[in-house]
Formats: sequence, C-alpha cells, structure tokens
Amino acid sequence: MIRHASLFSQLLALFGKWCAEKVFFVTRMKQGAGFEIIEHREPKGENIIMDNIVILTGFYVRKHCPYILRHVVVHDPKKGEEIVILTNHLSFAASTIAAIYKDRWQIEIFFKTIKQNLKVKTFVGTTENALQIQIWTALIAILLIKYLQFLSQRGWSLSNLVTLLRWNLFTYRDLHEWINDPYGTPPIEPSHDQLLLNLKCLGQHNAD
Repeated sequence: MIRHASLFSQLLALFGKWCAEKVFFVTRMKQGAGFEIIEHREPKGENIIMDNIVILTGFYVRKHCPYILRHVVVHDPKKGEEIVILTNHLSFAASTIAAIYKDRWQIEIFFKTIKQNLKVKTFVGTTENALQIQIWTALIAILLIKYLQFLSQRGWSLSNLVTLLRWNLFTYRDLHEWINDPYGTPPIEPSHDQLLLNLKCLGQHNAD
C-alpha cells in the first residue's frame, strides 16, 4: 500500500511538472482520486457523459499538482463501462480528448508488435547510447517491413512477413518481386569480382 502511495505521489509530481512546463497529457484517472468541480461544461460529442473543470483535493495532492485540470467521463459501448479521463488540456472538445486517449493504445500495440516480431526482449548494452541504438534500429527495421507489407499484393500478416524475411536473409532477392512471389526459385546469385589484397605491399607500408 505504501509503495502504491509513493508511486501515486511520483505520478502527481510528474503531472505538476508537465503543467508547469505547459506539456499536455491525457490519462485515465485513478479510481477514488478526490477532486473539486470548479465548472460544469455541457457534455458534447458521442458517448460523452461528463465534462468538468476540476482541481484535485487533498493536502499532498495539492502540494504536488495544484493546477486546474479537466475531468471527462466517456461511455465505452463495447465494454459497457465508463472511462474517466484526466487531462490538463482545457480547450479541445471532450470528444477529441476521448479520441486521444483511445489512440494512445495504438502506441502500446506498436511497441508490442516490435517486441514480438523483432525479438527485442533484452538489451545488448546498458548505456544510454546502447539502448537508443537498439531502439532506433528496431524502429527503422519495423518501418521498412511495414513498407514492404504496404507494397505487397499478397495480403501478408506482419508476423509471416518477418518470419520469411528471416529465412531469406542470406539469399539474393529482389524484394519488390519477392514480396509477391516468396516461394519462387531464388535467382542465381550474380558473380562479384573479388579484389585481391596485396598483403606484401601492405606489410611494407606498415613497416615504413
């Protein structure tokens, strides 16, 4: 219970920091969080139940986040439940706030797709630079794979496309042809002229 209270305090401090820096956020409101309604707004938009301007209550809450916020309640027709959203954006329509909250799940799905298909489950390094290199490499790779999926006329699923690409990493393929005919016979690999390395000359150069 203490751990959850500590995490909630850290979250409130983060919300307060974002408000002070004019950074907008949209999140699901913690169940049981106290607040005082400053202004009732007319709920406009499909499935919007409430739209209020509020301030969070409680001594420590006010200490961490003393800013005016917005409390939007949305009905989810698929699950038959109400979703309570908290945001510091006061001017967008309530329906837009609800859409932003819904779309944020697409980001989580996107990173879950990367983790599942590119096997990014552990990091090869622990430094900030190593982590950024691995994440950016994964983002570039998934972008290229999604582009191939877009070009293809076969209706690939992403997982199948990744699997077959992995099997063909060391074959010579024209990807634009392969994505529409992945089971065809691979073309004969073109011969490449191998340049000779003059080790004797290289050794003399190093000696000089």
